[in-house]
Parts: sequence; structure tokens; C-alpha cells
Amino acid sequence: MVNINSKTGYVGLLGYPLGHSVSPIMQNAAFKSRNINNIYIALEVKPQDLETVVKAIPKMNFAGFNVTIPYKIEIMKYLDEIDDLAQFIGAVNTVVIKDGKMKGYNTDGIGFMRSLEEELGVKPEGKNIFILGSGGASRAISMTLAMNKVGKMYICNRTFEKAESLVADINERFGQISQAVPMEKEKMAEAISEADILINTTSVGTYPNVDEMPIDKDLLHGSLAVCDIVYNPRKTKLLLEAEKLGCRSMSGLGMLIFQGAEAFEIWTGVEAPANTMFEAAEAFYNHSV
Repeated sequence: MVNINSKTGYVGLLGYPLGHSVSPIMQNAAFKSRNINNIYIALEVKPQDLETVVKAIPKMNFAGFNVTIPYKIEIMKYLDEIDDLAQFIGAVNTVVIKDGKMKGYNTDGIGFMRSLEEELGVKPEGKNIFILGSGGASRAISMTLAMNKVGKMYICNRTFEKAESLVADINERFGQISQAVPMEKEKMAEAISEADILINTTSVGTYPNVDEMPIDKDLLHGSLAVCDIVYNPRKTKLLLEAEKLGCRSMSGLGMLIFQGAEAFEIWTGVEAPANTMFEAAEAFYNHSV
């Protein structure tokens, strides 16, 4: 039981909708493990209320907050300062509040890379990547992958112009390494056939829409490593279908834990208990099955 008192600091998760987020469970386990008098809460905020809520948060006892879909890009215009890496990526998922001022960071790309290397044993250097989505998480992951010298990167989004915009940003910084792909089966099939890694950065397949897939299963092939940043359910339909073909798969839980551990350290200056965070998240899934 959390002992909330006048000294308790608050940390939140800002997004809409939030559904069954595991972030409060793992972050509260981390605070308890390190004897830090903070509590992490979900802040489901509708788009029309975002500005009002963000401007109010620094006036309360908040140490900071995480940002998730759909606000990772929009949040930037409300911040007082943005870390160089987050500015470079063009999206923020972690905000620290100090002396009433808000500073934005991005830990998504770092979290994804650590998960990719530790869970799948895959280093992205020289690999061809196919990415579904072009929102804030996609920007963080694609920019971080580009920094790690991938081969070719394909960005596919329902709104083709958004994919083109992200591709332009990537190529401006790293040379002509990325290409926008329209969400047309023939064009997608051609790009995926050349890919080593496929990454879903969209929210398609998230609970309760667990029967949805971001692409047709016929586009998958057995030599792919398939990553889905969705973490609820633990294994999305995309991952289950990929595994039937013999693909190696990676859920979004590792990325969630590792990006959350980075955020914890930014808020507190204390080393995050990553194992404790994993255990809390696993316990949540085991009890919710």
C-alpha cells in the first residue's frame, strides 16, 4: 500500500486513450524499491483539454510525466526546454519539472535499441528495416536506428505524406537511407521482401482490439525479425502470426521497461531497478490472463 502524504511527489502518464497501461505498475514498483516517496498515476486527457492540463501540471507537486500516443510531438510546443536528442528526434516521451519549468527528453529510441539487442541479440548496423507508422514513437526509433548505421529503412504509413515527411527528415540528417512506402500491398510486399527487421510503431492490435493487425499476414516472411511496440496484449496478433512462420519476435514490453528505466533515472537521479520493473510488469500480465 502506497503511503501518500504531503511530501509525496507525483509522476504521470499523459495520453489518450490509456486503457490498461502497465506503466503505473512498473514505475510504482521502482519507486517503492528505491524508497522514493513518489507515486505514478495515469492521466487520460482528451485532445481539447491537453493545453489546459499541461499548463496546470507544473503548479502541482509533479516531478514530471511520460507522454504517449497521441501527444509525443504536440507536447513539445508547451515545454520550456527540450533536450538535444529529443529535439533531434522531433518527439518527447519524458518530461521533467524543476522549479516550475518543464524540460522534454526522449527515451523511446534508447529503450527500443536496448530491447532489440538484449532480447533478440540483434544489432541493427547494416540491416534493412521496414517500419509501420510515422508518429512520435516511429520518429524516435527510426532516428535512433539511423544513428546506428542501418542499411535501408522503409517507412510506411496510412497517410503517405506523413511517411514522406519523416523520410525527408531522416535523409536530411543521414543521407539517402530511407524511403516512404505507400500502404499498398504490392509496394509493401516489395519493401518487406528486402527487410531483415519489421517494426510496428502504430497502436493497431492494442487491447481491446486484439484481433487487429497493422498489415496483412501474407506480407510476412520467415527470415524477418518482427518487433511490435504494443505491449498490451503481451503478444499481439502480428507477433503470433509471425511466429507461425518461424520469425523471431519481440513485444513492446522490453522497450517499455527500458525506456521507463531511463525516464526513472532522469526524474530521480537514481539507478532504475530494471529487474523489479520487469517483475512487476510480468506479474500484471500473469494476473490479467
